[in-house]
This record gives sequence, structure tokens and C-alpha cells, in this order.
Amino acid sequence: MPARFPRQESTIRGCTRSRHPVIVRAMTGLQRRLAVARGDLPADLVVRGGRVLSVFTREWLEADVAIVDGMIAGLGSYEGEQTIDADGRFVVPGFIDAHMHLESVKLLVDEFARLVLPLGTTAVVADPHEIANVLGSDGVHWLHDSSAGLQLEVFFMAPSCVPASAFESPRRPLAPGDLEALMRRSRVLGLAEMMNFPGVIAGDRGELEKLALDGAEHVDGHAPGVLGKSLQAYAAAGIRSDHEALTVEEGRERLRAGMWLLIREASMARNLRALLPLVAEYGPGRIAFCTDDRDPEDIADNGHLNGMVRDAVAFGIEPADAILMASLHPAQWHRLSRHGAVAPGYVADLLVLGDLERFVPELVLKRGRPIEDAPRAQVPEWVRQTIRVHPVTAADFAIPWAGGAARAIGLVEEQVVTESLERELLVVDGHAVSDPAGDLVKLAVVERHLATGRVGLGLVSGSGLQRGALASSVAHDAHNLVVVGADDEDMAFAVRRLAELGGGIVVVDGGQVVAECPLPVAGLLSDQPLDVVVAQSRSCNEAAVGLGWSGATPFLTLAFLALSVIPSLKLTDLGLVDVDRFEIVPLAAGEPARLSRS
Repeated sequence: MPARFPRQESTIRGCTRSRHPVIVRAMTGLQRRLAVARGDLPADLVVRGGRVLSVFTREWLEADVAIVDGMIAGLGSYEGEQTIDADGRFVVPGFIDAHMHLESVKLLVDEFARLVLPLGTTAVVADPHEIANVLGSDGVHWLHDSSAGLQLEVFFMAPSCVPASAFESPRRPLAPGDLEALMRRSRVLGLAEMMNFPGVIAGDRGELEKLALDGAEHVDGHAPGVLGKSLQAYAAAGIRSDHEALTVEEGRERLRAGMWLLIREASMARNLRALLPLVAEYGPGRIAFCTDDRDPEDIADNGHLNGMVRDAVAFGIEPADAILMASLHPAQWHRLSRHGAVAPGYVADLLVLGDLERFVPELVLKRGRPIEDAPRAQVPEWVRQTIRVHPVTAADFAIPWAGGAARAIGLVEEQVVTESLERELLVVDGHAVSDPAGDLVKLAVVERHLATGRVGLGLVSGSGLQRGALASSVAHDAHNLVVVGADDEDMAFAVRRLAELGGGIVVVDGGQVVAECPLPVAGLLSDQPLDVVVAQSRSCNEAAVGLGWSGATPFLTLAFLALSVIPSLKLTDLGLVDVDRFEIVPLAAGEPARLSRS
């Protein structure tokens, strides 16, 4: 664990055990909890002397917290077999991430737990559609099983859109039977974000069948830029949340439509400050925090949900309201009825904070126990062998060009949405080439699941890249290989290096690897310890900046350029996708669409 994380030290004192051990052993868990609540038996643990946040009344209570069998028995004046002195400190519920993708953090789930538990995140709700695109439902079952037994509670939503649209090429689609089988798992709560929002709004039969599946009563949303009657139709389908709102107007419409607004603060899609005025306007009701996609070094440097709470308070939100949106509200939205509060009958997930400014926990209790080291996750070989690429050369990135303007993807700072631009190209010997001086470089998506040899070609503006190439096997959501470059040879070299690594991210300049972070587990996750992955990921981002990259976090930006369900222009192995019109369009501007699907 990085040295910057504070050691969790507490004053825990023992006291005399119950004088009636036989009676205690004969009690059920509920009977024992009630006896502790009444004061008839000492608690296992009492957190004494702190100011306890009631998330229900938004009051700070002077009360002890009595814990037994990992549950909270009561608040008041209690005795315990052990005590924690919280005098002068603040006691709040553990934080719950309302929507995130484990795969984006590049860490196996045990290492992710080591990263975020000390920061106060005690539970997450994960959408595993990344690994589902690579390994199908088998990959989701493996991720579910590998997270069992961790102190960090990992809940899941069943990936609803694999592929995200008909314009993407995963290993194989998830069928309705796959989804129903997943939703029968113990920690799967419902159906994950419905990313094919055009299909839902249009009443596409396949999308509506998913919403009618057994277990799909609880559904997350994904509706970037959707407003007016289109949003009304999306909500009318029974979808009750969205984490894609970028503006106050978008957030307000979602709240008025009865949807939960999940405010996202990802490593590149930073929406917190833009949406916090809604909290000031309406209060925190039906608003929860989520991280969606975070780089590990971003979490190490800036915190996780505790960083969102910190920034919200610095913005002017009351501490109780900010904590509410990171604890009770995620639990309420996801129907986790025993999570999210320091109150009788709730899971004893709580944080002891020294102040209400930094939100760095002095102590984290998970089900009444301090943080313990997690067992190492086991990775079977079939999870590793996932990169199957047809041999690639520089010729695969050649773009014959007879003249005229081309469509180009325009990056939008700190956002996953893009602009659809028209640009004149630099042409050499009848071929369009990257033009760093003109802020236009090549982008390609290479199919990597079945070695078909398909390569989608495009152009991107706003990266600042001056030389070399960046490549990644993390390319939402189908996770084909995505590569951007100022030089075709470097682009081909980078793709070949990814195949050798079994997946990862790589920076190439002049035919040499400048930095890399191997991700051999499904081409998405590292099998290395936290500190190694943080260092490798940071090195890759720094190397990209050294090649001129000037936009937001390089490799998350790159990953989202392949996602065909976020406006406005994206690229898959099938070609350029005009997301606003939901059709594949040619690189040449002005030419008609080649394929339209919903």
C-alpha cells in the first residue's frame, strides 16, 4: 500500500465479558442484538464519545455506537467488551460507490480493496460489462466469485448491453438467458446501464425484452445528452437512474422525471462541480455519488468517494448532505436496505473522521472490524488468453485520399463526449497522413477477439500528440485494440506489443517502447500489486505527455473514443459512428451513411 495512506490506529480497550456465556451462546444473532440494544448485554464493540451523523435527520448526535455480530445494535450510552475512543471525532457511514467499473482501475479486485477501503469506501456497485465483452458471462461469474469474501462488499449489476450497440464487436453477445442467470447470483442487484438509449427510446424489441427479464425490475440508465420527450420515453421504460448528465439542465430534467441523478466524478469525465448547484437548489434528495471510471493513480493521489465528499464540501455543500450522497443515497437507490446509515439494524460499516474538511478516515470499520489484509485473487489461465490479432503492419493504417474534407473526432476537455468535426487533411503521395502541426492525428481500432483483421480508421483532433503512438486493449466497451499515433510504423509496433503483452497500455516512440503497463487479465487488469500498477499507469500517462499529449488523462480518453453510445463521433472496428444519428458514416465528409441500426 502506498506510504501516503495513513495508518489506521485506534484506541481499543477491552472489558469484562458477559457473566452469562452459556445464555449468550444459545441466543440467535437477532436475540443477541436486541439484548445489546436494551442494555442487557455488553456489545462486542462500542465506538464511544464521537459525534454520530444521523443520515435520516442530518443531525450530529452525541452518542455511543454499540456493535454486535457486525451489526449496529443501538445508539446511546452503552458498554462493550471492547471500546474505541472517538472523542472529538466524527462517526459517519461507510461510503458506497453507486456505479463503477472495476476493470477501469486496472487492478484485481483484492488490490482494489486495498486501495479504497482505507479511504472509506466500504461497498461498490459494479457494472462488469468490460469483462463481459471480452469473456462473456463466464468472465462476469469469475469476477463475482473472485470478489467473494473480501471486506470490501462488491455488488454487481448484470451487463445489459454486450455489445453496447450493433456497431461494436465483442467476443460474443450476452443473450437474455445469460442475463437472467447472472441476476440470480447473490450479489447481483439488477440490470446495468442501458447504453443503447436510442434503441430503448425507439422501442426496439430486443432492448424491451431485456427490461422485461426476471430480475430486471431494478435498472441503471445511460442517456448522455437526452432531453425532452426522448428522456420522458427513456424514463417511461422504467429506467430510474442516470450517471451521464453533464449540465444543470440535464440533471434537473432527470430529477423532475423521477430518476436518480448519479453525479459522476471519473478521471476524465468530471461532472461534480457542474452538477452540485442542483444540490444547493433542491437539496440532496435522489442524488448519489459515483466514480464510473477511475485511474488507480488518480485514486491514490486524490482519493475515491471521500475525495468527492471533500470537494463537494469545499464547493459549499453541507458536510451532512455530501456524506448522505456518498452513503445512504447509493444504498437507497440500489435497495441495500441495511447499508448506508449508522443506526440500529444497519451493517456496522462506519468511518471515524478527524475533521469535516479532508475526509481522510482515521479508522474504517467494516461490519464492525478494522481493515484486514485481503486474500490474493486467483486468476485462471483462461482469463488471460484473450488477445487474438491478425498480423498488423503500417499498411493497415494507410488512408488513400483523393481530396476533400474528412470527418474528425474532436476531443472535449474533461468529458467523454466528443465533437464531430470536418477538417482538411495533409496528403502525401495520395495518402492522408497524421498532421501534428495541424492538430490532427490518426486513430485506429483493431479487432482483437477473433483475429478477423478488421481495422477501423479515423482522425482525432485536440490530443496535442506530436510524435509516436499510444495503444490500449482497454477500449470501451468491446475492448478491441485502440491506437492513436503521429506515425503509422509506431502505431503498428504498438499494436504488436500489446499482443505480446496479452493486453495493456503502451507508449511507443521511434519504434521503441517508452512506457507500458501490462494488463494480461482479460486485457483489462494487471496481476501485479497496487504500488506496481500505480507506478506503471502513472509512467504511461507521463510518457504520453512527453509525446505532446495535452488533453485529459490519455488512456481513459483513448478508451472512450471507441464507445459507440456516447455522442457525437466515435470509432469502432466497423468504422466511424455518428452517435447522434446512430449510424456508421464514411471518413469523407458529406458522403451518406453506410449503415444505420438501433
